[in-house]
Amino acid sequence: MNNFNFYNPVKIIFGKGQISSIAKEIPADARVMVTYGGGSIRKNGVYEQVMKALEGRTVIEFSNIEPNPHYETLMQAVEIGRRQEIDFILAVGGGSVIDGTKFIVAAMAYEGEDPWDILAKREQVKGAVPFGTVLTLPGTGSEMNSGAVITRVSTKEKLSFGSPYTFPKFSILDPETTFTLPIRQISNGVVDAFTHVLEQYLTYPVNAPLQDRMAEAILLTLKEEGPKALLNPQDYDTMGNIMWSATMALNGVIRVGVPTDWATHMIGHELTALHGIDHARTLAIVLPSLLRYKSESKKEKLLQYGKRVWGVDAGTEDECLEATLQATISFFESMEISTSLSDYEVGEDTIKTIVQRFQERGVKNLGERADIQVDDVKEILMMSL
Repeated sequence: MNNFNFYNPVKIIFGKGQISSIAKEIPADARVMVTYGGGSIRKNGVYEQVMKALEGRTVIEFSNIEPNPHYETLMQAVEIGRRQEIDFILAVGGGSVIDGTKFIVAAMAYEGEDPWDILAKREQVKGAVPFGTVLTLPGTGSEMNSGAVITRVSTKEKLSFGSPYTFPKFSILDPETTFTLPIRQISNGVVDAFTHVLEQYLTYPVNAPLQDRMAEAILLTLKEEGPKALLNPQDYDTMGNIMWSATMALNGVIRVGVPTDWATHMIGHELTALHGIDHARTLAIVLPSLLRYKSESKKEKLLQYGKRVWGVDAGTEDECLEATLQATISFFESMEISTSLSDYEVGEDTIKTIVQRFQERGVKNLGERADIQVDDVKEILMMSL
């Protein structure tokens, strides 16, 4: 096992009726900005619960944060927050709202000229306005980590950042908030979380059996619960298991002491930035091809994954590897997510554009062995057509 430091200060408040806990978690004299997306929280009862819990406080709302939150929109919230002297923000929504809020709280405290430098130049975040979350869409794990991904529409860039200052103070996870989600969003959440686990698990062994088995437990749970959710999206136990699995998939626990490979995310972000394809669907497109392309260097963990998660234990190594990849693809497609670029009407022109963008940015040394270069990215995408 590799050396590691682990830090995660987020308080999780899980279960029915827990939105009322906001009253105890946010200071009574706080000036609060509530951030959310397109307004679905007004239709499912979450908004009413949040506002009741915030009674007695000064509350300002900022809505219409987009899927793949836009820098341009978020900067409007930054200006309002500064002008109104907001000292606590409550993000109510899924990963996009929470990611966007992380940028807002960091940008409000940023003393440089251009907050975009936090993303483009990796400027260090030296402080942030405190914030909490009410999760309504499981998948990204953003409710229990410090990372965020932000899109700049004007340049079609999708970049990430993270800081110890951008952990939520608390996150409320009530499975009942998910009961009105469209099936598409549930599918996306399951596949997003599943891929998060694989990117921390399918690398190479470092004698970390606990991390491996924790990762496998999350994969097995998502494998079992995901299809149930499509059949009955208002089953409390099913959605609760998915919600907690997605949180555990990316809160840092399974990545400690092991190598990780985020190349799939790096490539997938480009497909979202260029074509607006749902984030989870870009992962389902890229991951199988990347695993096939790097199957030799990932062989030991791929075979372990196939045996422990999919029960693949018969045939030659090559047959087992292919059966494992096919099982993964079949799972994504059983969640109603297509896995080829052609399914999204994306062709070789986009591949050329992504290669050019990576070359211009100097992207290199992706993957757990730092051996995926731009030419490899091209081959992986060609395999994804």
